[in-house]
Amino acid sequence: MESGPQETKGGVLETLTHVAIEAGALQVANDARVLSERVRDGLFYVACVGQFKRGKSTLLNALVDQRVLPIGVVPVTAVVTVVRHGDPALARVRFAAGGRQEIATSDLAQYVTEQENPENRKGVAAVEVLLPSALLRTGMCLVDTPGIGSVFAGNTEATRAFVPHIDAALVVLGADPPISADELALVQEISEHCSEIFFVLNKADKLNEEERNDAEGFTRNVIKDRARLSDLRFFHVSAAERLVGQGPARDWEKLVDALGTLARRSGSDLVQAAKERGLSLLMQRLGHHLEEQRDALLRPLEETERRVDVLRTCVSEADRALSDLDYLFAAELDRLGRGFADEKTRFLDLAIPEAKQEFMEAVRSHRLRRGPLLRRASVELAQETAMRHLNAWLADAEREAERLYVRAMDRFVEVSNDFLVQLKASGDPALESLPASVNPEIGFRWDSRLFYKDLFQSTGEGPLTWIADVFRTRESTLRSVDRVIGDYLTRLLETNATRVENDLNERALESRRRFAFELRSLLGELVDSASSSLERARGVHARGGQAVQAELERIEALRASLDILGKEGRGLRP
Repeated sequence: MESGPQETKGGVLETLTHVAIEAGALQVANDARVLSERVRDGLFYVACVGQFKRGKSTLLNALVDQRVLPIGVVPVTAVVTVVRHGDPALARVRFAAGGRQEIATSDLAQYVTEQENPENRKGVAAVEVLLPSALLRTGMCLVDTPGIGSVFAGNTEATRAFVPHIDAALVVLGADPPISADELALVQEISEHCSEIFFVLNKADKLNEEERNDAEGFTRNVIKDRARLSDLRFFHVSAAERLVGQGPARDWEKLVDALGTLARRSGSDLVQAAKERGLSLLMQRLGHHLEEQRDALLRPLEETERRVDVLRTCVSEADRALSDLDYLFAAELDRLGRGFADEKTRFLDLAIPEAKQEFMEAVRSHRLRRGPLLRRASVELAQETAMRHLNAWLADAEREAERLYVRAMDRFVEVSNDFLVQLKASGDPALESLPASVNPEIGFRWDSRLFYKDLFQSTGEGPLTWIADVFRTRESTLRSVDRVIGDYLTRLLETNATRVENDLNERALESRRRFAFELRSLLGELVDSASSSLERARGVHARGGQAVQAELERIEALRASLDILGKEGRGLRP
């Protein structure tokens, strides 16, 4: 990689850090310091993102050829972890309250896993891992992010908070489902400022070639239609196999080469873009901070108190409205459930006779003519026939279910947007950066937990049946198979269709709960921000008019320094 932009002593980011400290915006100051350090070191972030349990940590371990990041069978990663070049290998933990701690890489699990640091109770802001990896020598940093869509809501928020820092992305996908609504929304967010996106279809060893191609084709179409992206780069890999050096390589070498080419050809440009993007965001945050402080001082304290009370009332009213809508949505869920049940009935009415006919035709044309082996083969044929019909129906049923869910959620979105309009109409500068509206729902926010049940013990097989089959004629065997295994086929379809119905009902309920949780979290953050602003204003007013005037002059001087930084920032590129 060519030498990237350097953040020299006294540079714009260092100056911004000092201004933020003087303004009391300590989080902005800390973020500016971190950005300055990574620009100085010529580092760019390639973030590994996706739904939980896609194998992101395993993929990164395979890329650096070391088992350093914790992996497991339950959602593991709880904290954003940056893996960069360094020798010897070690890790540094940065805490949200300030301070850092150096640890051995073997102790990572204590800080970054959901099991040992549940919902990040230790207050870890980020973890940096240094490894002597050739792939990372040119400044590339691989970033392990918590999986979105986890039952731990804070994990998803940690990943979304990191999105502005992403310079390139490895979107890790699977086949069940190929891409979730949460993943699609994340791709849309990333693509707004990041053009280098690689799509990795992981766990390729669990799928045959046709299944992998179907998953890729589906994902391409969805991203093209929803995210408006084209020329997508897909890589089929099995990170687990690469980590132990087994199985076919598939697209592994192509993926490694693509990352190497990115570092050589675009690394310095990515660092420069990160500097400009980060500086713009930090200045915007600091500007809002200073405006909030100034306005709180200029208006009468009683007015500020009233405004905070109004905001709290507005939040309470919106929260009550959401609670009231819970009852309305319960009725919508009942209607959704009836709709899913009707879809299941229509499916079974058509599928059972068709599946039975296909099944018997397959049995009669089978190379085995009679006996226990024919019966055993008929069980497999029944399973294959049932799965074929169920899988075809599932794709249509899920699309229709999501359509019905989105329609049911329209009222929630309407209430949310009314609330945002009220907030922005209050005139509080701190609220100007709020989104103009909540994005309409595009599908379930809760991923399928569906698995098919085989009912092997209900086929009627047993020692007596086996003995009877030895002596049956072919026609007698076919009649028995038609009756016994045909009934088994019917139970397969009915039982698994019911599982599909129940799965759709669960997804609708959990998706609605998640939507409401995210909205309530936003409201809580707004109240906290307004309350802290009021407390700062009270403290200054308590010291008298001269203290207020001195504070206003200090704020104006800081705003002037920020304006100068903005002009310097526009001339950053050499």
